[in-house]
Amino acid sequence: LRVQIGFVPQDGFLFSETIKDNIRFGKYDATDVEVEEAAKNAYVHKNITEFKNGYNTMVGERGVTLSGGQKQRVSIARAIIGSPKILIFDDCLSAVDTETEEIILGNLKRISEGITTIIISHRVSSIKNADSIIVLDNGKLIQNGTHEELKNQDGYYKDIYEQQISEV
Repeated sequence: LRVQIGFVPQDGFLFSETIKDNIRFGKYDATDVEVEEAAKNAYVHKNITEFKNGYNTMVGERGVTLSGGQKQRVSIARAIIGSPKILIFDDCLSAVDTETEEIILGNLKRISEGITTIIISHRVSSIKNADSIIVLDNGKLIQNGTHEELKNQDGYYKDIYEQQISEV
């Protein structure tokens, strides 16, 4: 069951191993090509290749040598490398800028075709292309629909959407 689920928590946990080994944790027998492809889809490959030791860079305990965004993207690479049937992203794009977020979301849309993908986020930009959006408040369902439906009806989603749009 575990290999069928790819999970990325908001605070991506990394092991005190190399970047390559941290990504391979999602698929132990992954080839170097598969590791690189996952990193490219998570939009972290370029950052990795800029390190002196590239994919063999030790990340330190809990990934202290990487920025928050890099840790999240390595965690995304680890989740997608095994081609799971279910992907769960728990606010895992919170530490990246909106441009990087758009690139990652575009890659995820392409590779998650036919895969159940659950995105938990406070950022409308992360969920706006979802087939169905569920809005929860204190664990209670208060709205659901598509982005277009929800942004055009009074309620929590529209308020958040308008607030976030004005911040850009």
